[in-house]
Amino acid sequence: MSEGKKFQLGTIGALGLSVVSSVSIVICNKALISTLGFNFATTLTSWHLLVTFCSLHVALWLKLFEHKPFDPRAVMGFGILNGTSIGLLNLSLGFNSVGFYQMTKLAIIPCTVLLETLFVRKKFSRNIQASLGILLLGVGIATVTDLQLNVVGSVLSLLAVVTTCIAQIMTNTIQKKFKVSSTQLLYQSCPYQAITLFITGPFVDGLLTNLNVFAFKYTPQVLAFIVVSCLISVSVNFSTFLVIGKTSPVTYQVLGHLKTCLVLAFGYVLLRDPFSWRNILGILIAVVGMVVYSYCCTIESQQKATEAAAQLAQAKESDSDPLLSVENGASILTDGVAGWNSNKDLQA
Repeated sequence: MSEGKKFQLGTIGALGLSVVSSVSIVICNKALISTLGFNFATTLTSWHLLVTFCSLHVALWLKLFEHKPFDPRAVMGFGILNGTSIGLLNLSLGFNSVGFYQMTKLAIIPCTVLLETLFVRKKFSRNIQASLGILLLGVGIATVTDLQLNVVGSVLSLLAVVTTCIAQIMTNTIQKKFKVSSTQLLYQSCPYQAITLFITGPFVDGLLTNLNVFAFKYTPQVLAFIVVSCLISVSVNFSTFLVIGKTSPVTYQVLGHLKTCLVLAFGYVLLRDPFSWRNILGILIAVVGMVVYSYCCTIESQQKATEAAAQLAQAKESDSDPLLSVENGASILTDGVAGWNSNKDLQA
């Protein structure tokens, strides 16, 4: 099997793992929060990250992956930023209406595109931009209901969008710059993310719920759901880094909106959540946007692969032609006669 086929299969596997694990943890957490009254989302996330780190440490002990240390400042900054973005998203949900929070999540894609265009010099074709527009329109129709604005909520949403975009761009950039795998990056950044949320989590949750996480009555049922949620989170965190590393931050956000549509559908089927024709229309439009986006990405990837192969073949042909090599070498020199004599002297 060729390297290209292996990469495609690995990417499809990462996308599938991300969708299944994310939808599973949303359903589990919804039961934990809505049914059992455990409303401490930020603290729960810190436990997720702690369990993920412990799981990866066991995997390292079993030699399932290799530990590869790199720039500690980059790791620490990335981990703290990632933890901060999670806390800000939770605060944004607490201080805004559900509709405005959904708008905040929709804003992550255009913000990521803008930041990558400005700072990473990445180009997005008109077809890609159009498909993203269709996707955002569909998800907006399906999820955005009321839009209630307030100053504090708007500032928190802005900070949440910016930090989330930067953290996801860094996830992709660090893996490529330092040549580390998603597992290696997750293992090294997990402690910083967990500590950030473990310290700020009880404060954030207390601010949002007026309840103390340590005073909550932990029944066996609550503990069972927390354990299941933490176990699923290992797959969620791993697949997140894997998808962003293999694709891009924008593709990961597109996948995130697919998860939103699936959660709406599963909520209706399994939990009998209210579902309207507006939800159905929005999901259908979003699916069209996702299909067009996937098609455009596939076509552009094939074009880039074809161009790269052509350039490689041309370079090999140039290297194998001695006459062309002599002509290229002679043309670089400023004085043709002196340069030719110098080349002969070097060859002698």
